[in-house]
Amino acid sequence: MAQHSFFGYRRENGRVGIRNHVVILPLDDLSNASAEAVANNIKGTLALPHAYGRLQFGEDLELHFRTLIGTGSNPNVAACVVIGIEPSWTGRVVEGIAKTGKPVVGFSIEGHGDINTIAAASRKAQEFVQWASEKQRESCSIKELFVSTKCGESDTTSGLASCPTVGNLIDKLDPLGATTCFGETSELTGAEIVCASRAATPEVKERFMQVFNAYQEVIDRHKTSDLSESQPTKGNVAGGLTTIEEKAFGNLQKIGRKTKFIDVLKPAESPAKGPGLYYMDTSSAAAECVTLQAAAGFVVHLFPTGQGNVIGNPIEPVVKLTANPKTARTMSEHIDLDVSGILRREMSLDEAGDRLIDIMIRTCNGRLTCAEALGHREFVMTKLYQSA
Repeated sequence: MAQHSFFGYRRENGRVGIRNHVVILPLDDLSNASAEAVANNIKGTLALPHAYGRLQFGEDLELHFRTLIGTGSNPNVAACVVIGIEPSWTGRVVEGIAKTGKPVVGFSIEGHGDINTIAAASRKAQEFVQWASEKQRESCSIKELFVSTKCGESDTTSGLASCPTVGNLIDKLDPLGATTCFGETSELTGAEIVCASRAATPEVKERFMQVFNAYQEVIDRHKTSDLSESQPTKGNVAGGLTTIEEKAFGNLQKIGRKTKFIDVLKPAESPAKGPGLYYMDTSSAAAECVTLQAAAGFVVHLFPTGQGNVIGNPIEPVVKLTANPKTARTMSEHIDLDVSGILRREMSLDEAGDRLIDIMIRTCNGRLTCAEALGHREFVMTKLYQSA
């Protein structure tokens, strides 16, 4: 592992990305059509339409801005064109992204209309995409890599093999100075005490329990005694996970056996304590979780799946692995790494971890993931409560 490096794009603020996207970022749902029109006009750009952005307030609004600014600031993004219905909020996102030093410009539709906005934004997008096309990869240390993880459509094979494979990778990367992240608050239900014991300090442990208990208070406030058909899902139950506790202990295998998490992050919050493992308070919904982690600056994602999940993300490549031989066979076009050999005793957990490191490094060097090749670009904003 000491010899591992990868080829990435070094950004103006020193961070390293593994993709070189020029993003057309709508501030709000009303601006989706203009953003998509610009991306249609200028090949090589990427529009990120989403459903929210009007009449939000408080922490919900702050999360909205944090997610959009974080998305544009992600090192996998070379440059960004922001389009919004009005100038003030559009400008706030532009200013936030501009702090990274990367090229960014904003356009507002009010007083101009779609056609004029699309024309002006298209000209700037063309300039950005041609500029980005000349960016060159350079050799980067593994300590500059930001890796996130979650699991989806879990079954018994997830906790036995594919999640522990990610954990093996985390245990190997952590001593080398990589920055890693896990989340999924609801899917830690029943294993929260064990998870808390993996905190690096008593202060971090207390913060984790505060976050977890706040989630439980939401469930209690809505008079929900359980999460029927949500946690565990019908797919989880079909795969042999009959309780959320079974699912949670399998999920927790992703953080390895030795690594302790050094901080607790809000949704879409960037790590600030340096290299190490972080916990982020996220939904367990696949697209929401990955979107939040990408907005926090993570550049490659590891996704163990049991029954089979097709998740991708427009800016953070998602590497999917499974230990379910049926899924590896029937959904092979979605699976980047098959570790079912662990359950057949043909592969050790240590060997599986090394294979995951290999496919991750190849992805960092430019290999398209299955999700990228199939066009999966799930970008889903997290909303905390109803709009005003």
